[in-house]
Amino acid sequence: MTERSPRDRELRRYETILDSLDDAVYAVRPDGTIAYVNDRYAEMKGVSREELIGTDIYDWVTEEAAAKARRIRREIEAGERETGAVEYEFLTADGDRFPVEMRFNRLVDGQNGDGASDLDRVGVIRDVRERKRREEALRENNERLEEFASIVSHDLRNPLNVAQGRLDIAREAHDSEHLDAVADAHDRMETLIDDLLTLARDGEGVEETERVPLRELAEACWEGVETAAASLRVETDRAVSADRSRLRQLFENLMRNAVEHAGDDVTVTVGGVDGGFYVADDGPGIPESDRETVFETGYSTNEDGTGFGLEIVETVAAAHGWDVRVTDAAGGGARFEFTGVDATD
Repeated sequence: MTERSPRDRELRRYETILDSLDDAVYAVRPDGTIAYVNDRYAEMKGVSREELIGTDIYDWVTEEAAAKARRIRREIEAGERETGAVEYEFLTADGDRFPVEMRFNRLVDGQNGDGASDLDRVGVIRDVRERKRREEALRENNERLEEFASIVSHDLRNPLNVAQGRLDIAREAHDSEHLDAVADAHDRMETLIDDLLTLARDGEGVEETERVPLRELAEACWEGVETAAASLRVETDRAVSADRSRLRQLFENLMRNAVEHAGDDVTVTVGGVDGGFYVADDGPGIPESDRETVFETGYSTNEDGTGFGLEIVETVAAAHGWDVRVTDAAGGGARFEFTGVDATD
C-alpha cells in the first residue's frame, strides 16, 4: 500500500463529512455529467453511486424538474441571482416521486481548486416530505379554525342578539339591578365572541401588549365567572406585559375550569413564580398521566364541558410566547404555571 498524500487525506476527510449529511450532495461537470454524489444522494435515488457517476444528471430527473433547473441556471449566468433554489418532485430509479428542495451554485474560474477544474456546479438536495406534511396539517388546521370562527360568528351571535333585544324590552317594563347584570353578561359574551374570532382567524401572534396588574385582572375576571361559593386568593402584586383581553380569557377559563372540576367551594389562588405566574386550585388535581393531553381539543372530565377551555389557555400562552405546564398545587389541586413572561413586581 502506498501512503496517501496530504491532499488525498484532505479530500477523503471532506468526503466522509459529506457522506454523514442527511441531505443529498452532488457535483456536475460542464458537460452535464455527474462527477460526485454522496451516500445520501444515492440512497434517495435508489441506485449505487457507481451507477450515477458519469451519467447525465438530467437523465435522472423529470422534464419539469430539468426545465426549472435550466431556467435558474440561465438566471445565474445572466447575473440575475447568485445561487439557485428550486422545489420539485424528486424522481427515484423505481419511478417514485417526492418533494425536495434543491440549492446549487455554479463554480466560476478559480473556485474549483486543484484537481477539480472540471466541475461546473455543486448542489444540495433536501427531502422536504415531512415539512410538506406539516404545512398540509397547518392548512387543514387553519381551515378548521375558519370553520369554527364562522360557527362562533353565526350560531352564537344570532341568539345573543335575540337575548339582547328581549333584555331591552324587559328594561322598558322593569328597572332592576339584575337586568343590569344580564346586560353586563351580554357585553362580556360579545367581547368573548370577538376575541375567539380573533384567535381563530389571526393565528397565535400578539402584536400589542400593555402592563397588566395580575391582582386587578384576576379580581375583575372573578366577577365575570359563575363562582358559586368559591373564593379567590391573589398572592402577588406582579404586573405582566400582555394583551389584556387575551389574558382575561386565560384567567376566566382557568377559573371556570376550577369551579367545574373542583367544586363550588374551591379556592383559586393566583401567585408569582420565577419568570411568570401561576393559577392554582385546591381541588382533586389532574392525574400525571393526563397532563400531556389536558390542552388538547375536546379534553374534559365534565359531561357539560366544551373541551375548549384549556386549549384556549394554551393558545393564549403560545400567543405571548409563554411556556405553560401543569403540576401539583401546594394543597394537592391543579397548578398551571406560566413562565417566560415579561413580569415586574
